Amino acid sequence: MRRGYEPAAADLVAAELGLTVQWVYLAWDDMLTAVAEHRVDAVWCGQGIIPEREAVVDFTDPYAVFDETVLVRKGDPARSRWELNGYRVAAIEGSANMRLAVTFDGAIPVAFTGADVFGDMLAALKRGDVDAMVDDDVVTVPLGDDPAYDVAFTVRTGNRWGVGVAKDNPALRERLNAALAAVVADGRLAAVWADWMPHLAFPLGTPAVQLDEVRA
Repeated sequence: MRRGYEPAAADLVAAELGLTVQWVYLAWDDMLTAVAEHRVDAVWCGQGIIPEREAVVDFTDPYAVFDETVLVRKGDPARSRWELNGYRVAAIEGSANMRLAVTFDGAIPVAFTGADVFGDMLAALKRGDVDAMVDDDVVTVPLGDDPAYDVAFTVRTGNRWGVGVAKDNPALRERLNAALAAVVADGRLAAVWADWMPHLAFPLGTPAVQLDEVRA
């Protein structure tokens, strides 16, 4: 059973529509294909809205917006994007995180995919197979308290996460958007966000930020 902000938000939206959620567990790189082929109705799992994915599925309005954080091993001195020359930087293949990783001058992007891609990247970083990894701040920032890792820096990318639906199912997308709008407008989604991620400000309705804005 999934727990956390995403499943809680999904349950909230589904309830608004009079539906229930049935989770289907797939490998990361099979999720969008499963939607396009109608093996599932939608994907609600950390999907940043980027052109490569929009070519496969249509996305709802965002239910979350995150920045992206670079994680290194404990004690590594890197604290900015300009200190990654020669670093092997892990990121999910075809992701918004990889789109960021390839902009780091002198860094060597290393693509990961698979069923547990986040766990695989963390393990590779801990072993020294890579020197850094990039993922959304919601999952990487809490690891700053882990004795194995340090948060190097966060890039304010405003990475929007949406629900992916099949391109030939616009009615579902419209229903999801209407439900999302309702739970945003009355504060219910913000309350779910605060329950699961009190360390991050609820982002919906905030202005867009630029890729090159960096905070330490």
